Amino acid sequence: MKNLLSSESQCLCGKVRIKSSSINSKIIVCHCGMCRKWGGPALAVECGSDLELEGNEYVSVYDSSDWAERAFCSSCGAHLFYRIKETKEVSVPVGLFPDLKGLEMEVQCFIDRKPDYYSFSNKTKKLTEKEVFDLYAPKD
Repeated sequence: MKNLLSSESQCLCGKVRIKSSSINSKIIVCHCGMCRKWGGPALAVECGSDLELEGNEYVSVYDSSDWAERAFCSSCGAHLFYRIKETKEVSVPVGLFPDLKGLEMEVQCFIDRKPDYYSFSNKTKKLTEKEVFDLYAPKD
């Protein structure tokens, strides 16, 4: 059962405010090359499609794959969210919600792409690149 939390925050410069009342307390870690280039590994919480943004004029969206996009503040560069295009489901960097309590790391994605220079000791479900693509990539 998902434990849903509420929180609000802002980017580094404060020009984008973010709020959700559907934050899943389970943290997802992504080790894919794109997340690592984006500053990862990415640690995020799912917010469903319930995400309120203020300061949309500062939100830049990057079309990062056939099925997802990433957003950041165009003023300070802070990462805002990762969104699945088809379902509009959003994952937000957990660091944007610093006051959340009761969080738990649940799954690590692209575990077969994780470099050997770091490792998390948490017991988690681990998904390979193929398993992630099977779950999220558009079906032909």
